[in-house]
Amino acid sequence: MRLQASLLCLSCLILSSQSQVEEKGSLRRSNDPTGRCHYTFTVASPVESSCPESSMKPENEGVLPRLTLLESMVSRLIAGGDGGSGRQMGSKGEEPLQEAYAQVTSERNQLQQDKDRLTRQIQDLQKRLGELSQEAENLRQTPCKQTHTSGAGQRENRPAGADSNLVAPSNWPSCGVMLHFNAFQWNPFFLGCGELLSVGDPVMHKKADSITGKYGVWLQDPEPRGPHYTNKTVWRIDAVGKDVRQLFAYEDMDQFSRGFPMKVLILPEPVESTGATMYRGSLYYQRKRSRSLIRYDLASESLATRLELPHAGFHGQYPYSWGGYTDIDLAVDEQGLWAIYSTSKAKGAIVISQLDPKSLEVKKSWETNIRKNTVANAFMVCGRLYTVASYTAPNTTVNFMFDTATSTGRAVAVPFKNKYRYNSMMDYNHAQRKLYAWDNFHMVTYNIRLGRAGRGSS
Repeated sequence: MRLQASLLCLSCLILSSQSQVEEKGSLRRSNDPTGRCHYTFTVASPVESSCPESSMKPENEGVLPRLTLLESMVSRLIAGGDGGSGRQMGSKGEEPLQEAYAQVTSERNQLQQDKDRLTRQIQDLQKRLGELSQEAENLRQTPCKQTHTSGAGQRENRPAGADSNLVAPSNWPSCGVMLHFNAFQWNPFFLGCGELLSVGDPVMHKKADSITGKYGVWLQDPEPRGPHYTNKTVWRIDAVGKDVRQLFAYEDMDQFSRGFPMKVLILPEPVESTGATMYRGSLYYQRKRSRSLIRYDLASESLATRLELPHAGFHGQYPYSWGGYTDIDLAVDEQGLWAIYSTSKAKGAIVISQLDPKSLEVKKSWETNIRKNTVANAFMVCGRLYTVASYTAPNTTVNFMFDTATSTGRAVAVPFKNKYRYNSMMDYNHAQRKLYAWDNFHMVTYNIRLGRAGRGSS
């Protein structure tokens, strides 16, 4: 009986406890937003019939779990714990950034190259300006005879090749020193003619982008004519090909460097090699496989004059040492238009002829004592012929000079650089006082310095 009473009492207690739990507490099992199983035990307050208003609105109650989930996903992406998907997303997102970075880097490098080139040009100009200032000071301190003060006397004593664009300032002594003006440009560095003293380092302006540009002709007209083209216009002929007829015109040096021609002219006759030149609104060149010279008028875009150069060798008879059918080389300087070539009578020695710019007729000729095929190239400056010893040696010389004023020649040794090891064209521009050259796909210029006997540079 005592055992039964104990069991009955224990049953009552259990039932009472269950009743209290059912009234005051509850146990709930559910998944949280991450998918994990959670048990929640809820107990009613024994003293409060209702809770104060919750500070969290019902619609915001789920924000905290979602933020927790988001933080977990971000941590996984950073740690790469999502099986590689984070890395893939990162690489896809990095591709535009990498492209933009590469473009910015390329533009920065290009700007740095342009800055370096302009810095070198500024240094060269500053050096020349200092030399010219010194020369001007020397001239001011040199006593000169005051002769031919009248305008007629001054006109009678102009040097050969001078024209009405040469003006002597009234406050300068009449020592033959003149400043050069023309309708398009004033060149403050021009102080008259003299012998070649030095050739500067090459400055690259453009590199050809195809095999047709291995060698060719590029230049600017030192004395342009007409409204369409100026002394800033750049001209180019790619001389590699069977039928070379295209003449490219660029608005200025900047457009030339960028490779944007403003016009392409088709020449009436094909061009032979790299001996063409530009002068007073006309292109002068040798017709292919002939000794015929052609003057092509740029304004009318037509053939203006055609004439054979008497007895001139052509198409490989008397070329420069680099070859290229460079038998006839046309050149321009302060005294006008010239032809550099050879004949059977001269037995391969260089012949210089001054030509009439309109009719192309020979005005006068000189025969030198240097064989044409032993030099790499030649150019005219102030009525003097200069030859270059090598077209491939990185450090060579201007090795010979012939003066048409005295009909005498002699050896010289002015340092000259072939930076790209295949210099196939050379022309002098007296307005810019520069040499234009085509060196193994590269179009370059050289600053030159002239001087007088017994004086400094000019």
